Amino acid sequence: MKRFHVHIHVDDLDRNIAFYSAMFGAQPARVESDYAKWMLDDPAVNFAISTRGQGQVGLDHLGFQVDNEADLAAMKAQAAQADMSLIDEGQTTCCYARSDKHWLVDPQGLPWEHFRTLGNIPVFREGEASAAPAQAEAQACCTPKVSGKPISIPVKSAPSRCC
Repeated sequence: MKRFHVHIHVDDLDRNIAFYSAMFGAQPARVESDYAKWMLDDPAVNFAISTRGQGQVGLDHLGFQVDNEADLAAMKAQAAQADMSLIDEGQTTCCYARSDKHWLVDPQGLPWEHFRTLGNIPVFREGEASAAPAQAEAQACCTPKVSGKPISIPVKSAPSRCC
């Protein structure tokens, strides 16, 4: 099975957890101090929010989560055959999970993550706590950078009468 993945940076985690829980009619499958994730079956989506956007709110990246190595290898081969730029991370840690992943970047600069989750971990990214401050900041976001800038598509502010 493939599951669509959306990751959005937010400025107020609790407020957004309340909003998306009401919208989805379900509580998150995982909540951390800076992160929440819903694993929905209808529609099949892995929807994540975090406060790790370094001041930028909006869409961070899209992707597809797969259940097995064969599906991930097929997606990687399809991208390679189409001569797409591929950033292969292999086995890595991010978003409180250990995974095998690669990235594609579309013509607008929007990153697409293809990944298979191998297991949960207790931290956002392993090595983060022991890293030097500058290195920890660079590791704060798992999304690849294009032209030296983190990718984030800002969303318009909600009207003041809303929420």
